[in-house]
Amino acid sequence: MPKQRRNFLRSLFAGAALFACATLPVQADVLADIQRNGTLRVAVPQDFPPFGSVGTDLKPQGYDIDMASLIAKELGVKVELIPVSSTNRIPFLTTGKADLVISSLGKNAEREKVIDFSDAYAPFFNGVFGPADAAVSAVGDLDGKTVGVTRGAVEDLELSKIASPKVTIKRFEDNNATISAYLTGQVQFIATGNVVAAAVNDMTKLRGLSAKFLIKNSPCYVGVAKGEAALLARVNAVIAKAKADGSLEQIAQRWLKAPLPTDL
Repeated sequence: MPKQRRNFLRSLFAGAALFACATLPVQADVLADIQRNGTLRVAVPQDFPPFGSVGTDLKPQGYDIDMASLIAKELGVKVELIPVSSTNRIPFLTTGKADLVISSLGKNAEREKVIDFSDAYAPFFNGVFGPADAAVSAVGDLDGKTVGVTRGAVEDLELSKIASPKVTIKRFEDNNATISAYLTGQVQFIATGNVVAAAVNDMTKLRGLSAKFLIKNSPCYVGVAKGEAALLARVNAVIAKAKADGSLEQIAQRWLKAPLPTDL
């Protein structure tokens, strides 16, 4: 091969390699961005008391809001709360619209393919709830009955796995709609979290919610984008410190009216 042609090919390959390197995606460092910008953007619930709701002063309040503020304080930055629903909370994280998701988020295999999870920061279990006099104590007792769930929530996913085709599952876009459907008699039962049922019973005596059976014990975790090891480590350090110094216990007592489980 002529020398000039060899030199030309070497230059061509070198240029292609440089171009390929230049076009590779750069791994973001969200923790560095948070510290540089001085703001932690957190996706939080707005219709899921006591984890997140709007208070009489029209400001967000709840367990998850306090948790977001605690993490921001430990990072030495301001907190920016971004209201989300159960269906868009993970997309807000994966598209970079939020730095963390603190929204009563349960962990499962499907979600772990998309995002990473912190250590557990709040207790939570979901189940089927309905009238106290309803003779339902297992999933088989739901045959021929109608159950309301919030679309995409853990209870939706888990109940769909175990319920027979004879169960009518009605899906609603947010928790307010699910609760409203039960209170107005559109559905006979709802699948939701224990703390949600307790909050509804505190707010209204219109149609009481009694626990029928447990679907899944599902503690809450902070959602972190894949590959953000530094941020995940800092979040876990904050959670560990909050458990050790009693800060997390105070949040649990304030919003759940119960102590943190010893095995959380």
